[in-house]
Amino acid sequence: MIQLCGFAASNYYNKVKLALLEKNVPFEEQLVWVGQTDAAASPLGKVPYIVTPQGPISESTVILEYIEQAHPQHPLLPADPFAAAKVRELVRYLELHLELVARNLYPEAFFGGKVSDAAKEKTLAQLEKNIAAFATLARFAPFVAGDSFTLADCAAAVHLPLVGSATKVIYGRDLLAGLPVRDYLQQINERPAVARVNADRKANTALMMQRAKGG
Repeated sequence: MIQLCGFAASNYYNKVKLALLEKNVPFEEQLVWVGQTDAAASPLGKVPYIVTPQGPISESTVILEYIEQAHPQHPLLPADPFAAAKVRELVRYLELHLELVARNLYPEAFFGGKVSDAAKEKTLAQLEKNIAAFATLARFAPFVAGDSFTLADCAAAVHLPLVGSATKVIYGRDLLAGLPVRDYLQQINERPAVARVNADRKANTALMMQRAKGG
């Protein structure tokens, strides 16, 4: 059985967890905070990582590919090579061009820190450009890549809320408001797997904040 290692406050952990749940793949969760990771399983000390009967795998996108190949039931990638590539393209945009850029805002948006005005201006310009590019690819019909739930939705379900929330806090407006993200998230949050991931994330986030305060 797969062991999913990490913590549920992590959006990348939740991306993998959501795929496992949607595919009905048996797995166990092992709570591992940053600083507690197994160096042999995750050489960079990142989460998530998984432990399989064959050995460990790190990097969330690689883990998703492994799960998809090792457990082909309930596929989250289309069989058609072009359609599958378009799903992977959306995942890349969500992770590298939206969430990774918005992460510059997280210290102030979520953790009581401070982000310089120059960094905010630079991030705003990047996000406006990248969101416009993402909008040309995303279909929301009703899912991100079209009419089926895919790996792109596993990424969108966990990344888009953070991007929207961070930009609203920092800039006073949700930079994703021009896209049908609100309706999309409302619809997708009704899926049992997404609802479970969201509930576990809230509980683990509260635990993480308690740990940060030394509680």
